[in-house]
Amino acid sequence: MLEHLPRWLGALLHDVRAGASKLTIVDPALGDFAALNLASTAFADGARLPERFTADGTGVSPPLYWTGVPAGTETLALVVEDPDAPAAQPLVHAIVWGMPPSTDQLREGAIQADGDGALDGSDVGRNSYLREGWLPPDPPSGHGEHRYVFQLFALGPGEDLDPTPGRGAVVHAMAGRVLAAGLLTATYSRDEPADIGPVGSAVPSPT
Repeated sequence: MLEHLPRWLGALLHDVRAGASKLTIVDPALGDFAALNLASTAFADGARLPERFTADGTGVSPPLYWTGVPAGTETLALVVEDPDAPAAQPLVHAIVWGMPPSTDQLREGAIQADGDGALDGSDVGRNSYLREGWLPPDPPSGHGEHRYVFQLFALGPGEDLDPTPGRGAVVHAMAGRVLAAGLLTATYSRDEPADIGPVGSAVPSPT
């Protein structure tokens, strides 16, 4: 939807951004936690997101993998946000809730509408457009580079959620039970120069 904004309006809104201080991972309600390793075989941390994962391509979700999930983890949750969206809050691009602690990756295209969830109890939540699944990045032309922040949380025991949870319900359910978290950032911009950065073979594959 944002790709349809005229370039002059995107440029006018260049400095209107939600801000990284509003990302889920820095919410004080989550408390203190250890770090885990989150990465992708499609892009390096801080590099440009390949076009196929955006609204300019096929719009599938990127592959992710992780290591370092601590003992005592009951479930895993993923939240993907754009803190550079011209809005009061970061734009939510994906939520995956209730992944078993033995899960160590999400394959390309895995984040899609799943109704009442998977057989393992995990569920894809609602993005900022109130739809299940991956919301492909579509920053406005002229607005500059946007960051897409993938945040993975290892959670201790606590309450479960109804199917297709939204961001508010997820943050509330994670409060005080985050054991570890990982962060991976991709960037994307439209109709302006961008540093492609290392991709493909430059990124280590999951073991």
